[in-house]
Amino acid sequence: MATLTLRDEVTQLLQELIRIDTTNPPGNETRAAELLRDYLEPHGVQCELYARVPERANLVARIPGRGDGPTLLFLSHTDVVLADAAEWQLDPFGGEVRAGEVWGRGALDMKGQVAAEAVALASLAREGFEPSGDLIFAATADEEVGAGFGAQWLCEAHPEAVRADYCINEGAGDRIELAGRPYWVYSTAEKMSAPFRLRVTGRSGHASMPAIADNALVKAAPLIEKLGAYRPERRLIPEVEAAVELITGSKPESPNAVLETARGIGATFAEMIEPLLSMTLTPTMANASQKRNVVPAICDIVVDSRLLPGQTIEEQTAIVRGILGEDDYALESLEAHGGTRSPVDSPLRDAVQSFVDGVDPGARALPICVAGFTDSHWFREAFGTVAYGFFPARTMDVDTAARLIHSADERVPVEDLELGVDWLRHAARSLLV
Repeated sequence: MATLTLRDEVTQLLQELIRIDTTNPPGNETRAAELLRDYLEPHGVQCELYARVPERANLVARIPGRGDGPTLLFLSHTDVVLADAAEWQLDPFGGEVRAGEVWGRGALDMKGQVAAEAVALASLAREGFEPSGDLIFAATADEEVGAGFGAQWLCEAHPEAVRADYCINEGAGDRIELAGRPYWVYSTAEKMSAPFRLRVTGRSGHASMPAIADNALVKAAPLIEKLGAYRPERRLIPEVEAAVELITGSKPESPNAVLETARGIGATFAEMIEPLLSMTLTPTMANASQKRNVVPAICDIVVDSRLLPGQTIEEQTAIVRGILGEDDYALESLEAHGGTRSPVDSPLRDAVQSFVDGVDPGARALPICVAGFTDSHWFREAFGTVAYGFFPARTMDVDTAARLIHSADERVPVEDLELGVDWLRHAARSLLV
């Protein structure tokens, strides 16, 4: 029987993972965790399943260290978002390989990285790798919804299983050309997800006699317009400052100057930078009367809001009240997750740069903040973990990949899967010598 190459191994494992439907909700991630355990254990990797409920298990696997070095965590999640097969060219849960790409829901977000992390761990184990500190792989449930079955629960209920000094997760890794030079983006921070509900109140009545009622939906309209028209004050965060200085060779003078500089560098960079200069307020959902002929007494507007690292809910509330003024409304915070950062410079950053040096001589590792958020923040908050998002990708155009995540026809180049395995093996050998 021919020995599989790492490229073949990671491709086949990803295909098997895609064929397990872990759409969240409901998740059903246990089947994926069991598949990974059954793959890893024959290579001598210690595996444990941790589950708040039986059908939503998290896999934690490790190569034990000698005890004289740091611990490194490969972090990923096995759940995926909904896929409507009618919108796809191929079966979203078929895992088909076509033209050098693996197709299926989760190929990019993020079963491709799950497979690469598992293969990196297995290949190191069978080579007899003896790390200075534990090398851990956690394939968690429930990242897409965050209902308390995955990373958050692991950090709270089983901290001894996932405590780590360094963590490699999703969030960045694309190779981009800026000002005539190649850069590989690594994420060191993330904005806080801080959505809130705006509840507007009025008085109900029959829709045939609107004058006797006080229509909450109509009252909500100008408030929505105010939120949509608001242009927040821009701020310069360390991650953006470091990125611009790396590219231009000089410190930026102001947030507005940064945006102009970014636009001069290129549209892709400007799109990356703009949401990192301020809080965002985006009305996304509305709910009022449940009957056509009833004037609503209540109208609920859900606003997606992302805060810069360091901003607080109290600051957000004060800003929103300043925009809306005093009226018949109430604000309710729905969650406050993320908003954490790790140092831009660290031994993990050195590992990123040394890997880039090997695969793309002359390129630089570029720090960035993630406009969304990832599970990295649970580990930063619980253990002070230095957590970066970095899974290298250079085959697929950056803009194409961004459009495919959470969308139809999601797929990942096999070449990038192999590159990801190479990076993870490099990181382990660099940090755990």
